[in-house]
Amino acid sequence: MPHRKLIQPHGGTLVDRTGASEDSSFGGVKITLSAQQQCDFEMISIGAMSPLEGFMCQADHESVCNNMTLTNGDVWPIPITCAVDDATADKVNAGDRVSLHDDAGRLLGYLNVTEKFQQNKKLAATKAFGTDDTAHPGVKIVMEEGDTCLAGTIDAVAVRHDPMFADHRLTPVQTRAAFEKRGWTTIAAFQTRNPIHRAHEYLTKCAQEITDGLLVHPLMGATKDGDIPPDVRMTCYEVLLEKYYHPDRTMLTIMPAAMRYAGPREAILHAILRQNYGCSHIIIGRDHAGVGKYYGTYDAQEIFDTLDDGALEIQTLNFEHAAWSKIAGGMVSGKTFPKIEGDQIFLSGTKVREMLSKGERPPSEFTRPEIADILIDWMKSQ
Repeated sequence: MPHRKLIQPHGGTLVDRTGASEDSSFGGVKITLSAQQQCDFEMISIGAMSPLEGFMCQADHESVCNNMTLTNGDVWPIPITCAVDDATADKVNAGDRVSLHDDAGRLLGYLNVTEKFQQNKKLAATKAFGTDDTAHPGVKIVMEEGDTCLAGTIDAVAVRHDPMFADHRLTPVQTRAAFEKRGWTTIAAFQTRNPIHRAHEYLTKCAQEITDGLLVHPLMGATKDGDIPPDVRMTCYEVLLEKYYHPDRTMLTIMPAAMRYAGPREAILHAILRQNYGCSHIIIGRDHAGVGKYYGTYDAQEIFDTLDDGALEIQTLNFEHAAWSKIAGGMVSGKTFPKIEGDQIFLSGTKVREMLSKGERPPSEFTRPEIADILIDWMKSQ
């Protein structure tokens, strides 16, 4: 049944840690946040990570790892921490206020330290990522960061300096206001960190049939080496939506979160974030938030079945693998058309990159030609 009003934020209240003023007399410890921590700082500050008001304490860290909940019982799948090196940790004590800076040295805000604790990295890795293999990009970050975590609420002076795509960088409050202006109460979010190909397009348009609108919400925070650059991806989204989607039923904004590649647990995190942005549904497809061979094809869908009823208000829209069927003459999945040898057009990522690098467009049944041309131009520039 459709919501009569927008979905409630996770935990019931949308957090806002913005609006702090710079303390010109501050003489405390200064901390430079990593790329991932800068993303987390922004997401916490604007309420996208509600109910978090800052970086996690040890009790919440351990509860999230072991139980997939905060100590208050709210579902939360991945630790959000401010890990620092030993030299920095030795200078900080509970009760201190430290300043937080980006990698260019610019002030972002302050952390009101309530606790410092030794991070159990093996626990965090094996629980959140399902592995302690440092070849996993998310595990690698955990293992290489500092051993000590600083916990406490944050006060943001500037959530981000010189942000990319400022016109598309809406906070949860702004996104919800845009939904209300459009009269939408049911919204499907599409999480992506890649250009949208025809199978993705099929999923999003199926979702549009059963909701008021679609939010194409690409992740534009820290990603791993080898991922397509944000500006190239953004051009792909803009061109595709302008030509192939209904403007009154589609929105494009970005989510400035870091990608952790945590598969099933990250799918839950992505759902929580989209609930905070006001989305009633999230599309979960094949190998959502996965990397390599660490997760099963549909683990990210099945993990939601382990949650208690009512743990999350947002609903998942689960889709099987989709591809173009030459026999059916359109997009199909295992639910809509039988699999016949040689029928479906499926290309591996390696094959697609090989074609693009040669200036060859993949079949139009796999990707729109306009998107292929953007990617060909980018690859030529490399």
